[in-house]
Amino acid sequence: MRKSIAFLLAALLMLTIAVAGCGGSQTAKKEEVKYPTKPIELIVPFAAGGGTDAVGRAFAEALKGNLKQEVVVVNKTGGGGAVGMAEGLKAKADGYTLTMITREVVSLPLQGQAPFKTQDFRLIANVNFDPTVIVVSTDSKYRTIEDLLADLKANPDKLNFAASVTPNFYAIQFSQAAGVKFVTVPFQGAAPAMTEILGGRADFGIYGPGEVKAQIDAGKLRPLAVMADKRFDGLKDVPTLKEKGIDASTGTYRGIAVPPGTPEAVVKVLEEAVAAAVKDAKFVEFMNKSFLGIDYKNAADYKTFLEKDIKILEPIIEAGKKK
Repeated sequence: MRKSIAFLLAALLMLTIAVAGCGGSQTAKKEEVKYPTKPIELIVPFAAGGGTDAVGRAFAEALKGNLKQEVVVVNKTGGGGAVGMAEGLKAKADGYTLTMITREVVSLPLQGQAPFKTQDFRLIANVNFDPTVIVVSTDSKYRTIEDLLADLKANPDKLNFAASVTPNFYAIQFSQAAGVKFVTVPFQGAAPAMTEILGGRADFGIYGPGEVKAQIDAGKLRPLAVMADKRFDGLKDVPTLKEKGIDASTGTYRGIAVPPGTPEAVVKVLEEAVAAAVKDAKFVEFMNKSFLGIDYKNAADYKTFLEKDIKILEPIIEAGKKK
């Protein structure tokens, strides 16, 4: 009898040790998720020197401080952003390749110009939104947005719009929302387009805040309105179109995404790091000085935002095909 009891106690002791060992093993496995342990690549799908590159490099520095690892910007150009974003999407899903996705993550698939769908990415967060600014030369007779709208309505298809790219989704949305028509004159970028306005050969243009900042500061361009839901911090005296009864809000945005299948533990680390990085003092200072807007949206809100933009862009892109 005593032998049986002793045997039973020994068996129970061994079982207890085994269970404890399993628990310890699971705890160890959880603790083994150490990220990051090496430098991280941030793919920027546009060339060095542009707005996306500027935001990417400033943000990489802020992210580096929160992740305690180097974040190296790698410019992967081509296809209007499609090449870089596609490469980021196909990268190993381990958190060591991040991609700065832009509005082209929506517009390119809608145009059939990307080997991916907007929904393919695992979103981390949006970090930047730049509204568009309607500008004229300071020598122009248009002092307010009402002046420009009145002339556009009185003279359909007479005024010249200097487009930095075509089809110009900003202009199409403005035309549809305001009920006006004008002649779109295409240029290769904002700089040559603005030169036409300054030279009096074009009547107005629509560009990003960072693109017009220098000319506004120099007193050469006059901002008439911002196409956004709220006034832009860098141009607080400039009204939005919505304030004038025109429902047109548009611009470009930039966020962080990773390949699908990235481990949840890694995603969580990135989400927390990105949320902290947008508040980094040096990043905030850089963005403010550069006329670039900070607009943080967590993954869920970012997803909703992209879905809304798909609905906004679909009819605009269809209209652009008819131009």
